[in-house]
Amino acid sequence: MKRGKIEHSYSDWQVFALTFLRVLIGWHFLYEGLVKIYTPGWTAKGYLLGSAGPFALLFKSMAQSEFILNLVDLFNEWGLVLIGLSLFIGLFSKPSKIIGIVLLSLYYLAYPPFPGLGENINVEGNYWIVNKNLIEIAALILLSVFPSSFVTGFDRFLTSAKKKEKYDKQKEILQT
Repeated sequence: MKRGKIEHSYSDWQVFALTFLRVLIGWHFLYEGLVKIYTPGWTAKGYLLGSAGPFALLFKSMAQSEFILNLVDLFNEWGLVLIGLSLFIGLFSKPSKIIGIVLLSLYYLAYPPFPGLGENINVEGNYWIVNKNLIEIAALILLSVFPSSFVTGFDRFLTSAKKKEKYDKQKEILQT
């Protein structure tokens, strides 16, 4: 199928479904980041100190250093906002998906839903191995494999410019 200057083989329903998923995940990241920014005194300290699982010592040590904790808070707040905004509007969505997967993996590893770790007040619901973070990681992997922002996001303008630049370079090489 051809849509404008970008060629793709997705049906209209596939484009809609992929875009809808990207926008929903983007909204989730954006909202979570904004809530943290606009909540007075928000910090990840309690979350880090309560972590469980194989990386608990690492997360707890991060909470012990004021400098590292401030970095964690800053990257958490603004990372969520920027990833969310990027996914929501479909701009630079490929790196945002990768960074989102890394961030969600850290959340997953801080509170892995593994048997024998007990319950934790920082975790909502009852999970066994699969939780919402792992599902959202899988969704971002799916969006990485089947991208839609080059069709329905601002990435389509970057893709068009890159294709034109590549075409111009090839034309120049052929003329010499």
